[in-house]
Amino acid sequence: MSATDLSAWLGRTEEAHDQLSRNLLKRIAATFGEPAPAHGEALPPLWQWCFFQEPLAETLLGGDGHPARGGFLPPADNRNRMWAGGRLEFFEHLRAGHDATRLSTISHIEEKQGRTGALLFVTVRHEYSQDGRLAIREEQDIVYREPTPPKPGSGEALLQGDWREAVEPTSTLLFRYSAVTFNGHRIHYDFPYVTETEGYSGLVVHGPMIATLNLRAFCRANPQAIPRRFSYRGVRPLIAPQPFEVGGRIVSPGVAQLWAGNAGGLAQQAEVHFD
Repeated sequence: MSATDLSAWLGRTEEAHDQLSRNLLKRIAATFGEPAPAHGEALPPLWQWCFFQEPLAETLLGGDGHPARGGFLPPADNRNRMWAGGRLEFFEHLRAGHDATRLSTISHIEEKQGRTGALLFVTVRHEYSQDGRLAIREEQDIVYREPTPPKPGSGEALLQGDWREAVEPTSTLLFRYSAVTFNGHRIHYDFPYVTETEGYSGLVVHGPMIATLNLRAFCRANPQAIPRRFSYRGVRPLIAPQPFEVGGRIVSPGVAQLWAGNAGGLAQQAEVHFD
């Protein structure tokens, strides 16, 4: 399927409304081992990914557990889906307990040829607003790849950073993050499916959860910093329960490089611009 066949999906929009409820925030906080923000307090960075999920019936899901393709997102039959990376701008904090809106637009579709076969790139722009003001603008990159065995290591060693945190990705952590994000993608909890159908060696750690932990580690190491822009890109999957680390270093005033990985090498790289 060529990208020209999918031109009808360019510019397609979808609007979602949600309340940043105390109950869900308590579950997110428990998942990450953090205190939940009180009513009116700021959400920690990237927690917005746990909201705005349409609760579709199981009959409306595809075989991989995601919503069936061909609705808002274009069809990509017989390809495996990956959340490959993205870019965010932070203008204001989203506040706990208040209503919020996410406006999503398909902004780019492109077919590429990679080392493992054809790749379909879909970029979705999200705008998160609260009380009529834009709080976060995001571009999310989704990649659909032909079913091929994923690479086990990147060959890129982790750098020496100014800070690092160890992460143990237990099956419980993966299940809980899938639950709080209402993410039915079976690669994160269904061992027979992920190993027999998609060819991974075990349960796959969520890319957005890695990014969340990475930005959290930056904020812990630099408590006075205010993130303004954040970009991240997946290099290879991390497989549970193998431990990994997130870390980073300041490379120039207001700019830090972040990364995640383990003995197999780099798995995700990121950059944050901050005040």
